[in-house]
Amino acid sequence: MGEHHIASTPRVWDAPPPSGKGGEGGKGGKGGTGLARYVVAAALARTADGGAVVAVVLLVTSSGGSGTLAGVLGACITAPHLLGPFVARPLDTARDGRKVIATACLLYAIALTGGVLTFGHAPAAVTGLLLAAAGTCGPLLTGGISSRLPAIVGPGLRTQRRAQGWDVATYGIGGTVGPSLVAGLSGWVSPTAAALALAVGAATAAGGVLLLPFTAPSHGGDRTAILKPGATLALIARSGPLRRTVYLTMIVALSVAALPITAVHLTKILGTEPATAAVLTAAYGLGNLTGSIAVMVFPLTGDPGRLMRHLALGVVAGLLTVTASPAFAVTASAYALTGILNAFFFASTLAARTEYAPSGARGQVFIWVAALKITSGSAGTALAGSLTGVTVQLPLVAGLLAVSAAVVAATVETRFGGADEKRLP
Repeated sequence: MGEHHIASTPRVWDAPPPSGKGGEGGKGGKGGTGLARYVVAAALARTADGGAVVAVVLLVTSSGGSGTLAGVLGACITAPHLLGPFVARPLDTARDGRKVIATACLLYAIALTGGVLTFGHAPAAVTGLLLAAAGTCGPLLTGGISSRLPAIVGPGLRTQRRAQGWDVATYGIGGTVGPSLVAGLSGWVSPTAAALALAVGAATAAGGVLLLPFTAPSHGGDRTAILKPGATLALIARSGPLRRTVYLTMIVALSVAALPITAVHLTKILGTEPATAAVLTAAYGLGNLTGSIAVMVFPLTGDPGRLMRHLALGVVAGLLTVTASPAFAVTASAYALTGILNAFFFASTLAARTEYAPSGARGQVFIWVAALKITSGSAGTALAGSLTGVTVQLPLVAGLLAVSAAVVAATVETRFGGADEKRLP
């Protein structure tokens, strides 16, 4: 039923074809070995990327460094993710994209190790540059790896949707296990040891990436046909489905970024201890993992554009419940529900990127969307921090209104943008 729905829905791009060399990637996915290797490699890489900023901040503060220095060095490893689109093109031009990602994993490990070991023994600028080098590789550990998944699991729609659930889970693991591992190792040994453990994980991920099934390059030997970053962004802007994928992804990311910030302030309204804010953020994280597991078991079906709109409204319902919650137990449940719905929404955006992006720019499209999502999430955190000074629930209300407006805009575009959908070849 899901396949029929997809086939009957007009789309700019066809679903990705089977990988080269006799469909080797498809075989890896069907046998489970290709996907299993992917999950291990992606989880290791994203755990390193997700825990690094926490390790850097703990390293600085535990050694007596100022909060300002901790923030600056933390930004050195996160801000360069915005350069992702400009380092992504080799993924589409390379004969073997696995080597590009594996190299990025190794460079990330080396640069993170260098940044950690030079802290306190060299000028802070040297440490910052090394951490920035690691951060520049970060997008290839996140969106870059995701762009390999369609060819690994083959062209089957249901198989791809289930694999996207696994992919969402690796992001959830990276975002929860990474910081938790750092916190545990920092208390047991030291922040330096924690950061070095992350570097070992990234280096191990490089080996895992090289063990993934080979995927023949889409350029067929003509690298000049691969779009440059600016041209890829222009293509996204012209393509209705991709454009909607971008702005729905960005606005939902901006909205849910308010949840950790408002958690602290909500405890005052609900009459609980400030420390219980950790329970709310943990509930959101567990909800996210639960949602990703649900997507694995029950893959999403239907047109990705429609799925994104419906699931974005689900996130709105979650935020509304948090805003109107009268008791802590209800608030914690609402945080968990929002995490579940956001995991489903994230899976739908991965499906949209896979099915709407042209094969010759798929890697760049994945990383462009990831970079814009990170930018929007950072803006959402900053915005929430300023709005909570006015009213605690204001960031949540602003977020749910913004998502609702984006869904309305996407619906109108879809219904009346027929000519726009047909402009691209």
